[in-house]
Amino acid sequence: MAVPKRAFVSFDYDHDAPLKHLLVGQAKLPGSPFEIHDWSIKEASPTWRDEARRRIRASDVVIVICGEHTHTAKGVAIELEIAQQEGIPYFLLWGYADKTCTKPTAAEASDKVYKWAWDNLESLIGGAR
Repeated sequence: MAVPKRAFVSFDYDHDAPLKHLLVGQAKLPGSPFEIHDWSIKEASPTWRDEARRRIRASDVVIVICGEHTHTAKGVAIELEIAQQEGIPYFLLWGYADKTCTKPTAAEASDKVYKWAWDNLESLIGGAR
């Protein structure tokens, strides 16, 4: 079995924390191709950007959970910019099947938002984008 990839999860802490918990649960499933360490930065500090950069650099992939308010989440946009600057692969995940989800402002126009399904997660973690 392949070594699971280390994933950094970027999400709107004020609106989408339950989605992150669901993704953490999926990472714990037997045979999961990814693992998530709780690297959420809960409180802004003068050094939070540096800390986020350190944690993103230590990751193999960044998963951005998109919810209804992601376009207003400044922290998500900054984390995505860091991933882009550091060359860390990332993908956007549609958080709610029954709601309109938005991309972070730092997303490229060509960035697709993928349906949250186990087969998609496996493929996306494996680099299919």
